[in-house]
Amino acid sequence: MLISVSLSSRFNWSELIPLRLWGRTLGLQTENSQFLLEGMPFRIFGGSMHYFRVPREYWEDRMLKMKACGLNTLTTYVPWNLHEQERGKFDFSRNLDLEAFLSLAAKNGLWVILRPGPYICSEWDLGGLPSWLLRDPEMQLRTTYKGFTEAVDAYFDHLMPIVVPLQARGPIIAVQVENEYGSYAKDPHYMTYVKMALLNRGIVELLMTSDNKNGLSFGLVEGALATVNFQKLEPGLLKYLDTVQKDQPKMVMEYWTGWFDNWGGPHCVFDADEMVNTVASILKSGASINLYMFHGGTNFGFMNGALHADEYKSDVTSYDYDAVLTEAGDYTSKFFKLRQLFSMIIGHPLPLPPMIESKASYGAILLHQYISLWDVLPSLLQPIKSELPINMENLHLNHSSGQSYGYVLYETVIFGGGHLHSRNHIRDRAQVFVNTMYVGELDYNTVELSLPEGQGFRQLRLLVENRGRVNYGLALNEQRKGLIGDVFLNQAPLRNFKIYSLEMKPGFMKSLQHAAGWSAVPDYFVGPAFFRGRLWIEHQPQDTFLKLQGWEKGVVFVNGQNLGRYWKIGPQETLYLPGPWLWKGSNEIVIFEERTAGRIIQSVDIPYLGRTQYVD
Repeated sequence: MLISVSLSSRFNWSELIPLRLWGRTLGLQTENSQFLLEGMPFRIFGGSMHYFRVPREYWEDRMLKMKACGLNTLTTYVPWNLHEQERGKFDFSRNLDLEAFLSLAAKNGLWVILRPGPYICSEWDLGGLPSWLLRDPEMQLRTTYKGFTEAVDAYFDHLMPIVVPLQARGPIIAVQVENEYGSYAKDPHYMTYVKMALLNRGIVELLMTSDNKNGLSFGLVEGALATVNFQKLEPGLLKYLDTVQKDQPKMVMEYWTGWFDNWGGPHCVFDADEMVNTVASILKSGASINLYMFHGGTNFGFMNGALHADEYKSDVTSYDYDAVLTEAGDYTSKFFKLRQLFSMIIGHPLPLPPMIESKASYGAILLHQYISLWDVLPSLLQPIKSELPINMENLHLNHSSGQSYGYVLYETVIFGGGHLHSRNHIRDRAQVFVNTMYVGELDYNTVELSLPEGQGFRQLRLLVENRGRVNYGLALNEQRKGLIGDVFLNQAPLRNFKIYSLEMKPGFMKSLQHAAGWSAVPDYFVGPAFFRGRLWIEHQPQDTFLKLQGWEKGVVFVNGQNLGRYWKIGPQETLYLPGPWLWKGSNEIVIFEERTAGRIIQSVDIPYLGRTQYVD
């Protein structure tokens, strides 16, 4: 690989760090096509890392690796749907402690570009918007629709008091107005609304927008610097920025270092040499850059997003992204090639890269007990009774915030069998049972099934999974999940449902531990069911990866933490289990398996994210 960067001068930013500029007065400014930080020429060498995708215990390790790579700025999104999971109840604690994360960045000499949304895209469920917004049948997301702006205002009223003090007396040097709005652009007044929502609550740092080339001219707002997102540097792409704003510094807000994966597809990788040569070309042009992602992390729980263009495709649990650091924070060849590049430009020695944490292989773990979902229902879950089907978001749960994630079970009584038709009202995938007998599945592609004939009245059960809401594109308003309309048996709509919410929140998982009915796993069993076993650790716990060979589809919980989904169709075959979530001694593992269960899972020290395919 040949890297050639000729810059008129090397940059020494050793004095331009947050703790030395505490109480600064000028901040980040633009002047004559360059950035100035406190009046001194400055280039942004940034990297994206999301606090909500990385265990808190590892935040500092990843920041030190940023510094060792040669970066001076960290960018992060802020996920509204985690901070306000129920309307009016805000959480900025533990792994969501944004103030602690930003303060840690300052301590480690990193500036911050904050991207507070309210929409963040990010391959994250509904682009970070709370699903309870969709309880309003008229909701128009990402517009000046009153129901949306009132919710944003209430959220910003809680978020901004955390953020504002970390401007002049902290690491924040820029704040992004919304995110890639040029690709949505449904309301010409919306970006001004978001900008004013920030300014009116005390944001004083430089404002930016962020769009791909096609959306660039539609996502502008007066008073904010436009930046561009891409992976391949097309001829004239950076000069195109001059056509939308004159005499301003050029900034690539998202230089895509890799790509994300969908269930059923390949594991996407992006060639390291091509990536570093493109970064070199961007820097040679005089532009600033942010690497998206520097460290991707994990879509823990049910938080993955989806795309729905020609067909619906949900994102896998891993957000490895083929980024500069792996999902578990280890170095890649991209890291060392970038470090070499940045060291040629920066006029002071880079810190040594921190030692990597060794990974553990704890071997086979026996899942020795199980309890069928059907046995859980009467004791742990109270049904909602409704004549008509109700979508997940509009269930009367969680202090009138509905159900956000997981599964919903719809039960009704039928007489006889016949032709079952979903009319495409399943979101996103339903397993169909008559009593406890599995009949088949309904989804976007399969909309009808034959139900076997039988004597008397029987229970028809539809176990519907929300596989993740679309996070990008024009269909955000259509992301309600569960049954979103009538399902027909022999051309008559089904009625009189018992509806069970299976969100699998911590309270439910705790009560499941003490449920009556756990028994030894038989030689052959099909789900849906919960399985449990124990992992015993003698010494200090380390990161590991869980391999679920022989299991079909479901979710894994370790010590109550939802690691995320697995699915035998791949590409992802291992789930990342962070060491800080394990205990010395006994660790409880619970698996919800929809269909075919294995007897063991394997703890291995190497991840396997699937067959690779290079991004074109």
